[in-house]
Amino acid sequence: MTETTADNTLRSRWRVILAASIGSALEWYDFFLYGTAAALVFGDLFFPKSDPVVGTLLAFLTFGVGFVVRPLGGILFGIMGDKFGRKPVLVATLLMIGIGTTAIGLLPTYAQVGYWAPALLVAMRVIQGLGAGAEYGGAVIFLVENAPPRHRGFWGSFAPLGVSIGNLLAAAAFALVTLLPRDDLMSWGWRLPFLASFLLILVGIFVRLRVAETPVFTEAVVARGKIERNPAMQALRRHPRNFMVVLGARLAENGLGYLFPVFGLSYVINTLGVPKSDALSALMLAFVVELFAIVGFATLSDRIGRRPVYMFGALAGIAFAFPFFWLVGTKEWIWIALAFVIARAVVTAAMFGPQAAYFAELFPPQRRFAGFAFARELGSLLAGGPAPFLAAYLVAISGSWWPVACYAALLSGLTAVAIWCGPETYEESITVDNTADGAIQAAAVPA
Repeated sequence: MTETTADNTLRSRWRVILAASIGSALEWYDFFLYGTAAALVFGDLFFPKSDPVVGTLLAFLTFGVGFVVRPLGGILFGIMGDKFGRKPVLVATLLMIGIGTTAIGLLPTYAQVGYWAPALLVAMRVIQGLGAGAEYGGAVIFLVENAPPRHRGFWGSFAPLGVSIGNLLAAAAFALVTLLPRDDLMSWGWRLPFLASFLLILVGIFVRLRVAETPVFTEAVVARGKIERNPAMQALRRHPRNFMVVLGARLAENGLGYLFPVFGLSYVINTLGVPKSDALSALMLAFVVELFAIVGFATLSDRIGRRPVYMFGALAGIAFAFPFFWLVGTKEWIWIALAFVIARAVVTAAMFGPQAAYFAELFPPQRRFAGFAFARELGSLLAGGPAPFLAAYLVAISGSWWPVACYAALLSGLTAVAIWCGPETYEESITVDNTADGAIQAAAVPA
């Protein structure tokens, strides 16, 4: 290989990483922005003022609406990704969620238009959810299918890394606007983070239009004539165990991934009375530490396997379910920060880091996008969507946090069972086809 060729290859690889991670960061900035706003302002702005608790519950319920439509988005765009390529779908999903988020920043409130306000909010949340249903899966597949065989975990980690960066940006944006006087925050300040997403999405589209289609899709699917009529149903029919492993593995990662930062933020501020600035700064610190932890756990999975690392995260979720509330219950910033750091950078990161490569490796190339996105987003519907609402409801009816801790431990236990039942994939090829019975015949990758 000449020096020029090597330089071009290096630039091409970094362009791929940039396209997936920046797009993922911008996408999830938008999606997580809603969760932060639901915890802080939407209960007052978009729902009747008769009961603040009811307003918060309704805000979290509309948060879950985005998850209801995510499996539909996963199926529709996943099928398109397996038929027409990964790149065009990544551009389309980025546009959808960007439009939905920007429009939220322009919506009238309940005080202005009554019940039309929450109805319009739900409509925008549906648009967000459809796009998000395939965005993350597409970004992961784009990275993994471009990755060197022995480094798929490391390459795949840039997609969840983008998610954490997006979460950090969303928390930072709201931390800034909460510095405004409350009247300004509630009248116009809350809109600024949503409107800013329009400029961010333009950057993401520009970057993604400059990358080529993945070689795996071009060579293993298109060139070999492996395009299927309904890859989503084929993935479910021919890989039922792997499909259920993805669904089960999502329960703790996604459920706790939203329960701790979304419900946890609301609980610390609204129930414990901790100042918004202290709670948000503690959460932002956790997101920063998580950036390094995700890459570390993903890289470790390239060495010892996806299952041991993922299992560690699930068991840590069981162990930390109760200590999280003990720590935040002190109302001291240092312990609140430690609680969020452990929840995000240890529990969630140990699952989120290896997850990208693991889920992609569970399906063959001709039905990878649809199988990955459909199974993953179905898990989101069962875990991440209802988690903040159920947690807030459990606290409201019990007056205590311990049912929420039991719920978190249950999700982690179910994920541990799913990982135990799943295959190990880190040494397998991702370019091969299936046998008649649907088992992936993946030859060991040469050193």
